[in-house]
Parts: sequence; structure tokens; C-alpha cells
Amino acid sequence: MQWFKFERQFQFVGHRRRAFILSGALLLAAVVSLAVQGLKFGIDFTGGYLIEVGFPEEVELQPIRNALEEAGFQDAQAQHFGALNDVLVRIAPQGETSSAEVSDRVLRVLDTTFEMSADMRRVEFVGPQVGAELRDQGGLAMLIALLLILAYVAFRFEKRFAVGAVAALVHDVVIVVGVFSILQVEFDLPVLGALLAVIGYSLNDTIVVFDRIRENFRRQRRGTAEEVTNASINQTISRTLMTSLTTLLVLLALLILGGETIYGFAFALTIGVVIGTYSSIFVASTLLLATGLSRDDMMPVEKEGAQADSHP
Repeated sequence: MQWFKFERQFQFVGHRRRAFILSGALLLAAVVSLAVQGLKFGIDFTGGYLIEVGFPEEVELQPIRNALEEAGFQDAQAQHFGALNDVLVRIAPQGETSSAEVSDRVLRVLDTTFEMSADMRRVEFVGPQVGAELRDQGGLAMLIALLLILAYVAFRFEKRFAVGAVAALVHDVVIVVGVFSILQVEFDLPVLGALLAVIGYSLNDTIVVFDRIRENFRRQRRGTAEEVTNASINQTISRTLMTSLTTLLVLLALLILGGETIYGFAFALTIGVVIGTYSSIFVASTLLLATGLSRDDMMPVEKEGAQADSHP
């Protein structure tokens, strides 16, 4: 039952200049924001205290933030953790102060603010050096992933495909990180994991389109490179859009109903799926044309003497 089928050929390749202008503008905005205001790193990367407390009744977060700031805990963060009476407090490093002393001060502030006894559930401390190492190792892991993808796509397809795929992935990652910088959404380890998931998702979409382009170059004896590429995108667009829409439904549910704990993770994936879908259609495939891809590049190489060996 082909109820979701495009009967006409949309000229995706014909709009590649507009797409490149849009991508250039998004990348420029992302790079400028990263250079000017940077990322709002979470405790995972900057170091600090993570304190989980429970209250007998439901509490609001804004009074907690105000009370902690008045007590000298600058830039303290508070969010619900599970139920509305469970709160997760994040505090920046306090010099040589021990975790026990910081947690006791926080507990006294909370008890005074709500005039009820809060229950200390968990206290964790991440040192600044450990946070910096996590940040550096995370960036290195992403770089290694891109290099491995470059080698894989070059081996499976052709070097021009590898350039297009990796350029599209870098495009996606920079834009997602740029959105976090522009909106100053906290960037922590779950967000870094979401970026790696975005790379995998976007690559999967791109490989499907690339596979169809290679197949059509070998099957169709007529048509220019632009026509073959455009036809390939049209043939895979139904699958691309349906996969993206069903994935976005789940991500939007997590974004709206998942709470503050997984907000950054769901937000990064949501932006990444949208940008990844766009790049697999307008960026990765059309970059092949800019590298001068032709039908001859897709033809299988015949081994010398193979024709002679086929005769008795």
C-alpha cells in the first residue's frame, strides 16, 4: 500500500544554491555565537557539586534558586528529579570546601526556605580537572568517529562520497552546538551523547541516499549527474521523511513530558534529526555534484583479462 508516494519529481538539486546559502548562514551564526559567548557547560565539564534532596511535599524551583543565590551560591541550578518533591541541585566548585560542608549549607538553606525538613539523598563532586578531561575526551571521541566514518564511506563508495558525508555530518554537529550556544542551553555529557547519536542518525539517512545514487548511476544510461542525483533523492524521500517524522514524535514527547533531567538530551536530538534530514537531502547529496562526480566514477572497474577468461 503506497499511500505516501511522491508522484512528481521535486527539483531538490535545483535549489542547492539556496540550500547552501541557508546552510552558510546557519553555520556563520553558530560559529559567531561559539566565538562570542561559547557554550554553557554543565557540571560534568566544569566540575562542581551535585546534591539530590527530597521534600515531604511538592516544592517550586524558583524559591530554591533565589535562596541559594542569596546564600552565596552563584549560578546554582535546581531542577525536579522524578517527582515534584525531589530536587536536584547543581553548584559550582566552592574552593577547598568539602562536599559535606557544602551539602550541610544547602540543606540548612532549603529547610529555612520552606520551613520543612528536607532529606539528603545523594551528594557527588566532580573536580574541575576531571570535568576538563571529560570535555577533551568527548571532543576527541567525536573527531575519531568522523575520521572512521570518512574511511568507511570512502571504502564502501568512493572518496567523493566520503567528503560529502563527513561535510554534512560536521554541518549538522556545528549547527546543533551553535543552537545550544545561541540559546545558552546547558551542555553536559547527555548532550554530548546526543550529538554522537545525531551523527549516526544523519549518516544512516545519507548512506541510504548515496546507495540509491550509486545504483542509479549504474542502471540508468541516460541523464546528467544532476538528473540522476535528483531522481535518487526523490526515490528515497518518502522513507527519509517517514523515518524522521516518527522519530520526532518520540523526541517531542520526551522534550515536553520528560522533565528537566533529560531536556538537553531530547532537545539536541530533536534539532539534530531536523538538521540531519535537511542535510541528507540538500547538503550531502548535492555536495557530490560540487566535487565533479560523474557516471564513470560509479562504473565497476573491470579486471584486466577478465573478458578473456570468460571464454573457453
